[in-house]
Amino acid sequence: MQRLFPDPALTTIAEQLAAPWPAPIVAERPHLFTNFAATVDGHATIGGRSGEIGTDADTEMLMALRASADAVMVGAGTLRAERYGRLLPDPQARSLRERRGRSPDPLAVVISNRLALPWDAGLFTSGGGRVIVFTASDEEPPETATPVQVVRRAGAVDLREALEHLREERGIRALLCEGGPRLHGDLLAEGLVDELFVTLGPRVAGGEGPRIVEGLESGPLDLELRWLLQEGDELFTRYAVKR
Repeated sequence: MQRLFPDPALTTIAEQLAAPWPAPIVAERPHLFTNFAATVDGHATIGGRSGEIGTDADTEMLMALRASADAVMVGAGTLRAERYGRLLPDPQARSLRERRGRSPDPLAVVISNRLALPWDAGLFTSGGGRVIVFTASDEEPPETATPVQVVRRAGAVDLREALEHLREERGIRALLCEGGPRLHGDLLAEGLVDELFVTLGPRVAGGEGPRIVEGLESGPLDLELRWLLQEGDELFTRYAVKR
């Protein structure tokens, strides 16, 4: 892999992510970074799936980001579309986390106002890791092999409140969000995103389809490029949200 910016050199994903995450911007919530793949014409999915955009290098980046995070957040729609399994399926990655004094799996964080979730997906049936669901629903989840905690709030999930809960009650310092686009837009609009990792896949999708951000009626946000990597025809960017 070639690092193009800031200092051109050969590198690896592990080397790029070796440094610890910055301290949270505010003590009340985690440092939040998002990860998305997009086509050259800006689509976040092809045929309804994000995995059709990137190559094996993108998957490696995804797993490395998950392994470096304390928790991974996803919206209900993305969970239904992608049918998540265990967040870190590689035993070696889990063992490395344990050797570093961390839980083998990052905490899975699900945002679902209606609690309409694919309970038969591997995230819930594998028995690995833990899941916390923030919801406005009064329904009870079914029994699952993976332990699930439900945190309820009347009316609708409050994202800032959810992040404060993760920091104060779970000790989460580094939180990865994988979307979807609506959740991403809501987090950006509330000023809760600190960094964005965006893979630019060498594909053009055409037609209609979601971008990596939906909503964001508050207007454009300025970003600062942290690094730019190249692997074959694929580009990997890391941006900080300017404050």
